[in-house]
Amino acid sequence: MQRGLGGEQVEGRQSVRELLLAGRRKTLEVIFSSGLDDAPILDDIIDLADENKVPLREISRGKFDSTARTESSQGVIAMAQPMPEVELDDLAKAASGIAPFLLVVDGVTDPGNLGALLRSAECAGVSGVLLPRHRAAHLSPTVTKAAAGAIEHLAMAVVGGLPAALSRLTDLGVWVIGLDGEAPASLFDLTLAAEPVALVMGSEGKGLSRLVAQRCDTLVSIPLRGSMGSLNVSAAGTLACYEVARRRV
Repeated sequence: MQRGLGGEQVEGRQSVRELLLAGRRKTLEVIFSSGLDDAPILDDIIDLADENKVPLREISRGKFDSTARTESSQGVIAMAQPMPEVELDDLAKAASGIAPFLLVVDGVTDPGNLGALLRSAECAGVSGVLLPRHRAAHLSPTVTKAAAGAIEHLAMAVVGGLPAALSRLTDLGVWVIGLDGEAPASLFDLTLAAEPVALVMGSEGKGLSRLVAQRCDTLVSIPLRGSMGSLNVSAAGTLACYEVARRRV
């Protein structure tokens, strides 16, 4: 049974740099491939590792490639403690006087999509992320690479069942908005102020599950003007996160 968020193996220069900068979890080791050309970001990683007393190790290109679990690790891998999980109720609490802005991911299984979605969410000001424990991508090396370090700045919770979790968020005063391609209401007609908000994204292809949709306070869709019938989940999530953020300003 898969438990926890994962995230122990972090690949890619930006992701490793953010891991060291954030200091949210302990970095155990940074591994470099031999033969790398000089680059400012590599100097940053070395300096940050030295400051945090993180061991550095250089290995042959062949051994490095066998250790890497993504296709574009850029010659740098960090081993770290797993991402810390937070409690669902804590996600719903205001931080520094700002109401929470949460992203709920309903069964996104493609790690590249999840990583891109998390990166956009963090940039849009999302304060916390809620993931289902089963039938969904968690923080694999591919996800952490695609997120480019965003996971180091997001509070994240994992729950056994999203419908019950959404009901709990409603009880805690969070307004739950589901993105559903069939919804008659438009995302662009949302009326938001400074209230706590949870934006729920469905899985690739199927969208929101029936029970999750039923637990949402409102369902909205993104108007499509072209011939295509849908957007990629990470693209849709980026647009929705920024629209919610724009209306909360």
